[in-house]
Amino acid sequence: MDFNLNISQEQKLIMTPQMQLSVKILQLSSYELQKLVEKEIQENPLLEVKYGENREKSNTIDYKKMIEYLESDNYGYYGNYKSDDEEVSPFAFISEKKSLKEYLFEQLCYLNEKDSIKFIGEYIIENIDDRGYLAETLENIQNQLRMPLDLVEEALEVIQSLEPDGICARDLKECLRIQCEKRGLYDTILFGIIDNHLEDIAENKYNSIARSFNIDVKKAQSYGDFIKTLQPKPSRGFYTGEEVRYILPDAYIKKLDGEYHIIMNEELTPRLTINNLYKGIINNGEDKQAVEFVKDRLDSATFLIKSIEQRKSTIYRVLEKIILIQKDYFDHGQKYLKPMTLKEIADVLEMHESTISRAIRDKYIHTDKGTIKIRDLFTTGLTFKGAEDSLSTVEVKRKIEDLINKEDKSNPLSDQNIADTLKNNGVNISRRTVAKYREEIGIKSSKGRKRY
Repeated sequence: MDFNLNISQEQKLIMTPQMQLSVKILQLSSYELQKLVEKEIQENPLLEVKYGENREKSNTIDYKKMIEYLESDNYGYYGNYKSDDEEVSPFAFISEKKSLKEYLFEQLCYLNEKDSIKFIGEYIIENIDDRGYLAETLENIQNQLRMPLDLVEEALEVIQSLEPDGICARDLKECLRIQCEKRGLYDTILFGIIDNHLEDIAENKYNSIARSFNIDVKKAQSYGDFIKTLQPKPSRGFYTGEEVRYILPDAYIKKLDGEYHIIMNEELTPRLTINNLYKGIINNGEDKQAVEFVKDRLDSATFLIKSIEQRKSTIYRVLEKIILIQKDYFDHGQKYLKPMTLKEIADVLEMHESTISRAIRDKYIHTDKGTIKIRDLFTTGLTFKGAEDSLSTVEVKRKIEDLINKEDKSNPLSDQNIADTLKNNGVNISRRTVAKYREEIGIKSSKGRKRY
């Protein structure tokens, strides 16, 4: 072993910080882009927001027209006004989201229980998680409140007696048992299945359950069917404090005079411009340190504006090609979605596949069929009735689902049976691919679908 000095020549792409920012902006979702722009505006004094005339005009409200619109759209209550004596409370128009914990607090308030039980009960309610389960052990609650364990257990029983059924359970098994007890069911076999055979129900292993309790398979299956009707998440349907994040489409696809047009969503980000105040500092040139700072910030601001425009242009070009390929989908719906890959679009636009992938990542478009994710329009295909024709994976999955829906549940189709049926209908597909698509659409294997 020794040390040597060698000279080698190689080509290597080194991404500058500006190139990295450009790539990052391209792949950001609309929500992430808004956050980035807000952060840059705060950090870069040269950037300023300029709103268009439409936004300024929107601040002026024609109240007469607004009232006419509300009345015509039945938003007012004037049409239902019956008499001068009838008063309408202003509180009737207040909309409120009642959380699960608030609902439980209200029920606890009206119970005829000791103050100590209510005090512990309130603490227990505060420790219920988003699923509706108790997130703390009784021992921890006892230590925190310094109360006797028997009182804590009594308070837990009180909370578990409230609605919704199964609330404040410590695990899934207890949650299901509580729901059974509230329905007046105290079947030892039912409770035995809940305690020891939930996995068997999930895997459709009713033979194993039948042997364990010395009952026939059909009876075991009926127990499983009932357990599946119980609610594993008692909090479902209640507000748990998480706000819905609404999707902001990057573009709108509108059909005008038989042709589809792309309208980019200009409301996603404010229009950015350079503050003229700082141009004077560069022109003056007296303070060299200030000039260097302004030039650096100016380069950063200019590149950000160009990157956002480049992002918009790239998405527009990608959508143009998608509309050309998927016109039948936009006209007639999901079953007319054609096979389309990133490489196909990349070759037409003379871009790299990774660029197309970034351009459609977490991006949405609004169409007359609703808001859809751009990536959902990309799908591979399978040969159908010859090499020239192909069928999208979406349509193949639909065909698999149709076959399973129509099967004899006492003798369900195997993946090989489905593959053979599709091949007979011209779809070239293997058993392994059928299994993959079946799992993707959330359908169990033939063993898991069997009914006794």
